[in-house]
Amino acid sequence: MARDNINDILVFLAVARERSFTRAAAKLGMTQSALSHIIRSLESRLGVRLLTRTTRSVSPTEAGERLLQNVAPRLEEIEAEITAISDLGDKPSGTVRITAIDYTVDTVLWPRIAPLLLQYPNLHVEMNSEYRLIDIAAERYDIGVRHGDQVEKDMVAVRLTADVPMLIVGSPAYFKRHAAPSSLQELMRHNCICLRLPSSGGIYAWELLDQGRPIEARLRGQALFTSVYPMLDAALAGCGLAFLPESMVKEHLDAGRLVSVMQDWCPSFQGLHAFYPSRRNSSRALALVIEAIRFKD
Repeated sequence: MARDNINDILVFLAVARERSFTRAAAKLGMTQSALSHIIRSLESRLGVRLLTRTTRSVSPTEAGERLLQNVAPRLEEIEAEITAISDLGDKPSGTVRITAIDYTVDTVLWPRIAPLLLQYPNLHVEMNSEYRLIDIAAERYDIGVRHGDQVEKDMVAVRLTADVPMLIVGSPAYFKRHAAPSSLQELMRHNCICLRLPSSGGIYAWELLDQGRPIEARLRGQALFTSVYPMLDAALAGCGLAFLPESMVKEHLDAGRLVSVMQDWCPSFQGLHAFYPSRRNSSRALALVIEAIRFKD
């Protein structure tokens, strides 16, 4: 196959995986018109339509799906082998793509990865802040980060943190207007700051403990966000109660800007783990990143 065909297939795979010319263009650093031209040219050379386009969506045709399922894994194997060969050199190189929520990127990953990048100038790391539960193999990430109980059994998992205590917090100003809750019934009458889950579109149910028994509390309030940082800001502003990691609120608790309530109802989540398919283990770049971010007592 001509080299141009391979490059164009890589563009097609990006569009097919993203189901969007807009998102694929942003990921590839190209214009949508350039992507459209490449796809049309590839379809013309192959003599088949690869994508079905509507005003709202893009999806592979039968031929496109066959290309996605059968050719993509072979190209990934080639890419992995080329990376493994380049690792034989004196200077580790390559790009490691990581998906994690913004708070984890800021507080866990970046502080550990920054010194590594200074040490290895040919190493590149792309970190994408996502609250979705991503299929990292399908979306071509090298590493995902989740709590231990959320990691698929067929993945290699490496612990990044100790277990994560959670807390229900509110500002002193909020508690001047509202009595602190001590039961689930009282908590449900409070203005709770909630998180919308991008994967399902639903609202995250607080995972609490009722006398040691796990329960899901479906709470509501005036403020609804899609990431944790605005939830913290809203709690500090006195807008309601938030359910957040202890590490995120500790400095505010120590300074008296926040108050913790219902501690007996708050669990500790399993520690954060980096996970990746076992076949990725051949990359020296990946091994360096994993070693840098792993939990060290």
